[in-house]
Amino acid sequence: METGAITQYVDLAQLVLYLFWIFFAGLIYYLVRENHREGYPLESGRPDGPRMEGWPPVPASKTFKHENGHETLSPDPNRPDAHFEGQPSHAWNGAPLEPVGNPLLAGVGPGAWSQRADVPDMTHHGEVKIVPLRVATLHSVSSRDIDPRGKPVMGADGAVAGTVVDMWVDKAEMLFRYIELQLADGSRRLLPIPFARIKSDGVHVQAIVAQQFAHVPVTKHPEQVTFLEEEKIAACYGAGTLYATPERQEPLM
Repeated sequence: METGAITQYVDLAQLVLYLFWIFFAGLIYYLVRENHREGYPLESGRPDGPRMEGWPPVPASKTFKHENGHETLSPDPNRPDAHFEGQPSHAWNGAPLEPVGNPLLAGVGPGAWSQRADVPDMTHHGEVKIVPLRVATLHSVSSRDIDPRGKPVMGADGAVAGTVVDMWVDKAEMLFRYIELQLADGSRRLLPIPFARIKSDGVHVQAIVAQQFAHVPVTKHPEQVTFLEEEKIAACYGAGTLYATPERQEPLM
């Protein structure tokens, strides 16, 4: 019998290999289960059907302690599901949802959003991360770029929706996240930079038409935006890429 052999047919290297296989299988199961900590799809595809839960099941709630001392549970049994206004387009299971009411705020299709925390993102120094330039006075628009402040904002229909009054900068990433515009009625809205094309004649937006800027959700604080507000704002513009005009829902050919 050779060195390391336990019996004539089993040796230490073979046992280590088996243990590795068992450990690796357990690791895969653990990672897949943790990946479903936020749950499974909300809709079962059947009217008044049961909640979806596949395999492996959703793990038990775990407490996460944040830097500021706040604690959250995930999954949180008291967390409300994201609200949406939609109905199946057809009678069969898995039919796509069509918005009910205002399609920009229905929360379905390209306008879907997640129930994120209703608190602003913070820097490592405990400061609000995304703020307008009137607050972040140490930041400014580069002299090599077009400063959109004071320029008009045009919707997909070419009409003027409002005027740019400020830019919101991400102090941690050192880039602009939002354009703040003022509408004709004096109210203000945020426009995510990816939905804007800044040109010398103004800011052009193809996602929605001019009058639909009034439907964009407003922030609770004039100089802060929360995770949840960012979700809903981006979802409103995202929904416009399909629902802004009836023509966008028609076939391309």
